[in-house]
Amino acid sequence: MTEQMQRWAAERIPDQTDRVVVVTGANSGLGLATTRALARRGAHVILAVRDEAKGRRAAAEITAGLPAARLEVRPLDLADLDSVRAFADRLRADHPRLDVLVNNAGVMAPPRSLSPQGHELQFAVNHLGHFALTGLLLDLLSAGRDPRVVTVTSLNHRKGRLHWDDLTGERAYAPMGFYNQAKFANAVFGRELHRRLTRAGSPVRSMLAHPGYTATNLQTSGPVGLVKVLFGRLLVPLAQAPAQGALPQLYAATDPGAEGGELFGPDGRGELRGAPTRVALSPAAADAETGRRLWEVSERLTDVRFAFPTPAS
Repeated sequence: MTEQMQRWAAERIPDQTDRVVVVTGANSGLGLATTRALARRGAHVILAVRDEAKGRRAAAEITAGLPAARLEVRPLDLADLDSVRAFADRLRADHPRLDVLVNNAGVMAPPRSLSPQGHELQFAVNHLGHFALTGLLLDLLSAGRDPRVVTVTSLNHRKGRLHWDDLTGERAYAPMGFYNQAKFANAVFGRELHRRLTRAGSPVRSMLAHPGYTATNLQTSGPVGLVKVLFGRLLVPLAQAPAQGALPQLYAATDPGAEGGELFGPDGRGELRGAPTRVALSPAAADAETGRRLWEVSERLTDVRFAFPTPAS
């Protein structure tokens, strides 16, 4: 299996005809590459985007080269929990099921700011918005065929920790430190979701993916100062293209061999680039007590409770 995964490329994505997929942050970077690859294999892809105009341009770009692509553009501001609820309500009204949710969108290392609900922006967008979205769509996913949730984390999750007594960064905010916290939260959430889905006997699988070092506007649209210069300019020649960086999340979203609870990333040196393979989640992110605590905090901050099925006796 490992050798097969190391050779895995977008051409090996199974037929996705009639599968319904939501991709957050689908208008650029990894999200756009993921949307294009899934549409090429027949999926009905819903582009969940903060800026509808950019989403429509992205959809037009895809359909220009793939006229038969089945795409929808829908507004979703992950920083605003009211927007997350509105998106979920509209999707539930229009679709009886959802087969795949790709929690891809994110922000990186901006100056400190707060969401409309008062949460630190990176924690709000990267984690809380996706936590709430997943919970609000769990019933549609449970009705899906081979349903999956793919949460995109980062190599930086291994540097992260949760500032339990200062989640908003009011006392001591560091842009990259709080980015690492948010990506650590992604990793903790994906594994804890797997535990809870398994315990409930749910057909939904939760998986994690990271893109290695990939050149996207994540490194240029959010960071300022030295971080922007380093990641948005100096290190760009070392980065892989979004189509390559998206392969781990595409593998997790589509391949029959992808198992719940696993993290997929590039197979190259330092997991910076390459073909998708199973990689290690940090022990801290895999810790069950950390997962339980983050889950309870996330429920309180989002007011979202997951409706897991009752386990069969």
